[in-house]
Amino acid sequence: MKMNIANIPIKELFAPERGCPLCRMEEMLEEQYVTFITGDAMMEPSVRVATNKKGFCHRHFSRMAQLGQRLPNALILETHLESVMENYLPKKTGGKPDKKKLAEIREMLGTCYVCDRVEADMFHLASTTFNEWVKDEEFRNTYRTREFICLKHYQFILSAAMGKGGMPSKYLGDFYNDTATLTKKYMETVYGDIKHFVSMFDYRNRDKEWGTSVDAIERSIEFLTGEKPTVEQQLEL
Repeated sequence: MKMNIANIPIKELFAPERGCPLCRMEEMLEEQYVTFITGDAMMEPSVRVATNKKGFCHRHFSRMAQLGQRLPNALILETHLESVMENYLPKKTGGKPDKKKLAEIREMLGTCYVCDRVEADMFHLASTTFNEWVKDEEFRNTYRTREFICLKHYQFILSAAMGKGGMPSKYLGDFYNDTATLTKKYMETVYGDIKHFVSMFDYRNRDKEWGTSVDAIERSIEFLTGEKPTVEQQLEL
């Protein structure tokens, strides 16, 4: 069983004016894959072989536990733990540590089934975005009037635009200008709000209004990382 991303509506992802549309794209893919893995794909042999070998990063283990039922999560962990014990841990202890095995563990811990699938699909959806931008003037206007492209996805979308299957060279300069303008303008906004937030702790400004700086920390983190702080993190901030 395979997921089909061909019919994902790019225009719907870009429709909301607020936020980063590429963050929405990535979040949608993450949720679909996490739901897929802890659902129908749990018993799919090819998927289980891949998840046993790669495992998941902390973020996606957490999302699986949050979105999936406990039994599917336990079954996935059962065979992944068996794979780790079989392939990475020593049959007998004693002697010197196996440097090769330690290097293999380090490499395995840096892999994640969901991350890999999401990354591949992000590039496919980026290609669709480029096609829409080239052929549809209305979508082009929508793209350039979004609130912002976060720093993480600014790097991603421009790298994809310059790569294989990216933006045709005759349009690359205009696409770069639209994207850089969105990112730069918003960065200047959050920087100004952060500076104002800091200034409000000066007793000389005690009578001034906080204005839009009240959530400047949260918006700056979202812009820089592509992720909104959790409720717990926001309470700490």
